[in-house]
Amino acid sequence: MEYAIGFIIAVFIALTGVGAGTITTPLLILFLGIPAPMAVATGLMFSAAVKLVLVPSQIARKQVSWRVLGFMLLGGLPGVLIGSLLLRRLDIHGPQLLLNGLLGAVLVFTALWQITFSFRPARSETPQKDRSHLLPYLMLPVGAEVGFSSAGAGALGSAALLSLTPLTPAQVVGTDIVFGFIISLIGSGAHGFFHGTSSLLLQHLIIGGLGGVVLGTVTAKWIPKRPLRFALWIWLLIIGSQFIYTNAFAASHRYGNHPEVNAAAKN
Repeated sequence: MEYAIGFIIAVFIALTGVGAGTITTPLLILFLGIPAPMAVATGLMFSAAVKLVLVPSQIARKQVSWRVLGFMLLGGLPGVLIGSLLLRRLDIHGPQLLLNGLLGAVLVFTALWQITFSFRPARSETPQKDRSHLLPYLMLPVGAEVGFSSAGAGALGSAALLSLTPLTPAQVVGTDIVFGFIISLIGSGAHGFFHGTSSLLLQHLIIGGLGGVVLGTVTAKWIPKRPLRFALWIWLLIIGSQFIYTNAFAASHRYGNHPEVNAAAKN
């Protein structure tokens, strides 16, 4: 199962350019029963491993805007540490049902944002006004989302670059890949220190992912990216909604059947 999950995620990454952290965490929780903090840490490490393969080629092709990347990291790096610390605090002091419900809410937000962004008209040929100085303020919550759930670096980062910078599509992809790699690496280090990870699970995901990358790369030119991305966001919306509903129902069932809890609530 672990090999299959790594394979499926890698196929989506190769075909759509997104999905490493966004898909990994919910799949590990749903299908393998991995606790949320360890699933997030594993998702970040898997994302960093996948992007490590892509970063050198993006740099060699000069598709990375280092100035824009600096603005992104100015907000993204403290953000990912804040998100990691928040997950750590909830893991210690908050119930697991609340933590899973919040992860579901993050997935729903990411999916809705991307579905809305998908209906925006294509960017015109007129050069986009450079507003990259706003990126640190936007990347702070994006980094926090990545640190908390491992989701959002590729999807939300690309949307921000398309909206705020005059970068070409190739530069958007290259800059966002390097940004995602760095914050995933920092976030995985923070989570590994706090929560620990399963090196065997990560190894199985990466081995399965190698085959997925090959298949996705070979078939990418025959499969349209935009419909596949849209299907991915719809799937994430459904999964996130299921997380919220399932954990809310379980919480109400758990606390609703305890007379002492009900009496305390009434008082």
